[in-house]
Amino acid sequence: MTDFGIIEALKELGLKETNNGTSTGSTNFSNGEIIESYSPVDGRLIGKVIATSKEDYEKVMHSATKAYQSFRNIPAPQRGEIVRQFGNKLRALKEPLGKLVSYEMGKSLQEGYGEVQEMIDICDFAVGLSRQLNGQTIPSERPGHVMREQWHPIGVVGIISAFNFPVAVWAWNTALAWSCGDVCVWKGSEKTPLCTVACQNIIAEILKENNLPEGISCIINGDYKVGEMMTTDPRIPLISATGSSRMGRIVGATVAQRFGKSLLELGGNNAIIITPSADLKVVVPGAVFGAVGTCGQRCTSTRRLIIHEAVYDKVRDAIVGAYQQIKIGNPLDETKHVGPLIDKDSVNTYLAAIESAKKEGGNVLVEGGVLEGEEYQSGCYVKPAIIEAENHYKIVQHETFAPILYLMKYGGDVENAIEKQNGVAQGLSSAIMTNELKEAEKFLSYAGSDCGIANVNIGTSGAEIGGAFGGEKETGGGRESGSDAWKVYMRRQTNTINYSDELPLAQGIKFDL
Repeated sequence: MTDFGIIEALKELGLKETNNGTSTGSTNFSNGEIIESYSPVDGRLIGKVIATSKEDYEKVMHSATKAYQSFRNIPAPQRGEIVRQFGNKLRALKEPLGKLVSYEMGKSLQEGYGEVQEMIDICDFAVGLSRQLNGQTIPSERPGHVMREQWHPIGVVGIISAFNFPVAVWAWNTALAWSCGDVCVWKGSEKTPLCTVACQNIIAEILKENNLPEGISCIINGDYKVGEMMTTDPRIPLISATGSSRMGRIVGATVAQRFGKSLLELGGNNAIIITPSADLKVVVPGAVFGAVGTCGQRCTSTRRLIIHEAVYDKVRDAIVGAYQQIKIGNPLDETKHVGPLIDKDSVNTYLAAIESAKKEGGNVLVEGGVLEGEEYQSGCYVKPAIIEAENHYKIVQHETFAPILYLMKYGGDVENAIEKQNGVAQGLSSAIMTNELKEAEKFLSYAGSDCGIANVNIGTSGAEIGGAFGGEKETGGGRESGSDAWKVYMRRQTNTINYSDELPLAQGIKFDL
């Protein structure tokens, strides 16, 4: 574990090599179950955290609800100042936090740094937002009246995030929520608990320096049972949950039963359409990074290539050739393109998916398999695979969180490719590679891609924070990050002010006394 400065990175983030983390920094917690974090990079134990008990959870919620009473009254630009300081602290700690993300989750070091940069970027966005939480003035039908619309903080925001982006997705939510005047309770993935504790250490220091209550940012640790404490809690008006569609169905239904709000970011089954006019210099890196980046464990990972029959052979050969250049190994080694899957359960899912594709008639172009040897001692390193398949295959319709890319043909016009692309239950990200304006516009039209993200001449993954992020259908319909996604963290209020000496009623109703 001494390789690549991991021990030094842990120390910089306030973590010991075998850290017994607590839920909210200085708060004293009971002796709950121990969650051990093993790195998929080398299989070593990085550290331990204490799972949150029901008693612990109540302490967290007391801290959060109390902090909200004061935090919501702080002017929004002053809340933005806290976010600005947090962003600057992330700049100072980008290297150690990026290394921890890479080591605990398994993504390449460049992607680890990129994830921390996303946190910094959303902080910058949220700082500007803190001066732009604008309502509007609405014309009234009644003389001497004015109507206004304003936005208020919603309260305690519950955040449930997944292992594949162990820090960035939390920041997407919490930076906006803080600027909006909310406080946050975060359940990070039990597969990457040290990333969660590290982020809490960073913001706790900022809050302490500004004499603000620690309850503005709280964490809880554990599996789905801890998440259930949040989803059933009426003190949390908004649950933002990132994960599988199966998880989202449970969360969405549970929160809806108590009339809470859900922001769901769920599964993706993303495709790139490749037309006859597509430029291979753009197609190959876009498709390959989309398919193998984060070892295929992004919700925006490219799962399907839908290639026109006129260029199918050329594109197939170019993609297969590019796969021969992929270097797999320790993700902290910047010469490697692909690191490990998160754990051995994911490896088994990956292997089962390949076998299922074969049984359904798929033709393997690039063999998968588990890598062996001293460098791959964790047992979590696999080979990115390419399989020729049909869109209707059951396994193709399913999202497999692993580096498996399915190739398929289409003929005729681009509408045929769009129909295939849309012919799955998920609707997160999509892309088309074309130099024909008409094809691009058809893809982006109301009759085109049914996904929340639709790109032209870039891949399906690698979204910027300026746009709203999310998808439709089984992806859940939620939107995070940029644009007007901030509105979900607030409650809307319509005001009507009568500044006349009369009391006329709307719709011309007469009520004379």
